[in-house]
Amino acid sequence: MPNAIAQFAGANYLNLETFRKTGIGVRTPVWFAQDVSHSAPSITVFYLYSEAGAGKVKRIRNNPRVRVAPCNMRGDVLGAWVDGRARICQNDEAAYGQQLLTRKYSLLKILGDFFSRLMHHKQTVIAVEID
Repeated sequence: MPNAIAQFAGANYLNLETFRKTGIGVRTPVWFAQDVSHSAPSITVFYLYSEAGAGKVKRIRNNPRVRVAPCNMRGDVLGAWVDGRARICQNDEAAYGQQLLTRKYSLLKILGDFFSRLMHHKQTVIAVEID
């Protein structure tokens, strides 16, 4: 799996595929940050964030199975798909994920957060584990 994870190095977007109750996949390009310091050596964790009421969040609550691949901002896949499990983060882990995302995307993330608060959108952080 190391080569599958190495393909995400330097990527700004990953394509997150979540699954409807019917089994049909829905793909969404998202910003992500990789946790390299806190994860176990055999597990890679990607953090991403979304509006709390977004379809991908609802689908993850129903089915934690996901697939991810590096992509461009339009969602065009640039590498191989990798299977993973997603979960909605809470408390300290959510804050940690936001911190990693802010460190990676800096001003763009800060501006996005500002407008999200202005529009009263509640954000949630999602962790995708790959082993």
